[in-house]
Amino acid sequence: MATDWSGLKIAIVGAARQGLALARYLLQQGAFVVINDQKPQEQFAEAQAALSEFVVKPGQLEWVCGGHPLSLLEGVDVLCPSGGVPLDLPLIREAQQRGIALSNDSQIFLEAAPCKVIGITGSAGKTTTTMLVGRIAQAALEIAAASTNAVVPYRKVWVGGNIGAPLISVLQEMQPDDLAVMELSSFQLELMNRSPQVSAVLNITPNHLDRHGTMEAYTAAKARILEFQTAQDVAVLGRDDLGAWSLAQRVKGRLLSFGFSELPNDHCGVSLYGDAVYLREAPGATEIYVLAVQDIALRGMHNLFNVMAASAIAAGAGLPVRAIRQGVRGFAGAPHRLEFVRSWGGADWYNDSIATAPERTMAAIRSFEEPLVLLLGGRDKNLPWDDLALLALRRVDHVIVFGEAAALIVKAFERAANYLQSEVAVESGAQGLRSITRCANLRQAVEAAAQIVQPGDVVLLSPGGTSFDEFKDFEERGQCFAQWVRELK
Repeated sequence: MATDWSGLKIAIVGAARQGLALARYLLQQGAFVVINDQKPQEQFAEAQAALSEFVVKPGQLEWVCGGHPLSLLEGVDVLCPSGGVPLDLPLIREAQQRGIALSNDSQIFLEAAPCKVIGITGSAGKTTTTMLVGRIAQAALEIAAASTNAVVPYRKVWVGGNIGAPLISVLQEMQPDDLAVMELSSFQLELMNRSPQVSAVLNITPNHLDRHGTMEAYTAAKARILEFQTAQDVAVLGRDDLGAWSLAQRVKGRLLSFGFSELPNDHCGVSLYGDAVYLREAPGATEIYVLAVQDIALRGMHNLFNVMAASAIAAGAGLPVRAIRQGVRGFAGAPHRLEFVRSWGGADWYNDSIATAPERTMAAIRSFEEPLVLLLGGRDKNLPWDDLALLALRRVDHVIVFGEAAALIVKAFERAANYLQSEVAVESGAQGLRSITRCANLRQAVEAAAQIVQPGDVVLLSPGGTSFDEFKDFEERGQCFAQWVRELK
């Protein structure tokens, strides 16, 4: 049952996309809202003007900026940290000590959503998979609309959450016969006590350890997407990923899996046979052909994994195979995810700014057979770099490091070279790597790549670190990279 917010006092920490969307919804529900952000209040003039339109009671909206004073907790019923706000913030710890409930925009959305919700999480691939599932659901609507006797599965499909607009911003437009497809991060999940009716965990690999501290805590946050399901719900897990598959015993309803390994005969899910994707809808049933690998426009094995995940999720939601096929075909990918920028200097330049963990960079490297010029750097998340360095020593021609993590990355390459017992210094070409160049920032890295590049190369921005040492987020980093590449003369 949805909470009656009328008259309650809610404090929202973080005045970015999620926080402002939640504030608007709560004001419309009659709540008294306090918005808190560490930035100075003058930076929120536009947001203040927009939200003031929803104020109907004296004192209904208050702004507390420039810090996180404990005094703002006075009279607060619920505290809502935005996704990027660490839970060890003294304000949040004090709220917990006082017994003030914690929530967030995703939790409040799930409490009130009138329709079926698909929730997707994972360390890598969740945005691409979420977009694919949204396309498949939309294709199901189009197929039904074009048929004279087909039953229309849903009135409208909504896609959002950790990507695009927070779904709380369109909650009041939703109807019971709609479908919502929601990307969920570990930051959102660690506070939640609701699960979507269809929940998917794609993979769990080292990520965000600067926030969660340990893999056990990170895994526990991801697992919450399954924890509150019922026997009537559906769970989708990547069976080739140890982290995701370790959650199989926690599934309470129907389980579907996906992966390159053979699907056990008593399981349902998606597999790869030869050069095609197949679906088994019931234990022991004959597999159904979904589509050929050559019909997938996305590059790389990790994207084939994402397509298989989306196929399993769509099947779990009751969407037809024809819609899966139509939704996948022609999808070239989300921005900043192996996104082709331009050809220059005889080389193709790609933007993979979303790669904020070494594991994601490794997947990007494996997507190319061409000689690679790899741009690595940004801010470290307390993640291991050694496996990436070992792979790059074998598969990359030139590495350009930049940002806060540059020295740390260079040391990882030195350890990797020693591990391989190379007799040649890293800079001289250990194991096929021909050079490592160190730059202060990304723009210098682009200029350095322009000096190195040869016809037939691929220049790949796949940093492995976050953007916060230099940019607002990975999107801004990717946009700047693309702009600087387009400006090359």
